[in-house]
Amino acid sequence: MSLKPQRIEVILETVLDSIALAEEMSVRLAAAAGFSEDDQYRIGLAVHESVMNAYQYGNEQRREKKIHVVFELAHEKMVIRVADQGTGFRLEEVPDPRMDENVLGETGRGVLLMRAFMDEFDVLVGQGGGAEIIMAKRYRTH
Repeated sequence: MSLKPQRIEVILETVLDSIALAEEMSVRLAAAAGFSEDDQYRIGLAVHESVMNAYQYGNEQRREKKIHVVFELAHEKMVIRVADQGTGFRLEEVPDPRMDENVLGETGRGVLLMRAFMDEFDVLVGQGGGAEIIMAKRYRTH
């Protein structure tokens, strides 16, 4: 990987195909950045979940709304930002799917996976409102 940080910004339509497209892009970028196959899979799944959440919950499947994805290859890590044009959410309000009362629920699993597979994870209010998921995976040194 080059020493100069690189940034790729993509604006996706709120359609199901955008989820697979973002996942594929993240896996290819992770491979180009030198991540192991296991980490490529983890990054891809985290991006899949974040774009799925933007599609389903943030933009409520409304095609006129956009999903903004930014990939940054920095010196020590790959940073991924996924922003929707919805109403946003507070991370502490997402139910923990491991709790007995939430095991059969439909929400929270994606956030759990993103947290588990990435080294850094946070949710902010996006610049234009909505939610912005920020996650990062650090390069492994052998």
